[in-house]
Amino acid sequence: MRRDVASVAARVGRLGLVAALSMSLSACFRPLYGPTASGASVQALLASVQVDEIVMAQGQERLGHYLRSELVFDLDGSGQRVQKQYRLKLSGSETVQTPIVSSTTGRAEAGTIVGNIRYSLEDLSGTKVIAEGVATSTATYDRSIQRFASQRAARDAEIRLADTLADQIKTRIASVLAAKP
Repeated sequence: MRRDVASVAARVGRLGLVAALSMSLSACFRPLYGPTASGASVQALLASVQVDEIVMAQGQERLGHYLRSELVFDLDGSGQRVQKQYRLKLSGSETVQTPIVSSTTGRAEAGTIVGNIRYSLEDLSGTKVIAEGVATSTATYDRSIQRFASQRAARDAEIRLADTLADQIKTRIASVLAAKP
């Protein structure tokens, strides 16, 4: 009987310790779309970002077009006019890798598009850089003997890549703007 009481007391003590530790760590995490340091909503802060044209290498402008369209919609898809406070400058490149080549035909059976986008969030005057970084992602697609099918698959992969890169950039910008007083 005495052993059972000691066992229960030890379990309650461990449970109390776990609860205390989790309560002390809960202050370390802030929800991204919760209240911000400035008091404005994250959606309003993201809507105040102006997305400039993306500088891409020649022949790679299509990825830049898709990426800019995704960012404009993700940051402010409301269609309402919002006073812009920030400017998002982007530049990047894409490369196509062919990891699988058929030994009989000598043709690539799959392709991987790798996108690297450098971004810089500045105030509207361009005098202060608020955040900068590089977003990188990949998208794969199957290649076919049919040329137009391969071209369409590559274009679909670029659209998926642009969507992924836009999500990365939006999340990083949101986290910086949410913490900004």
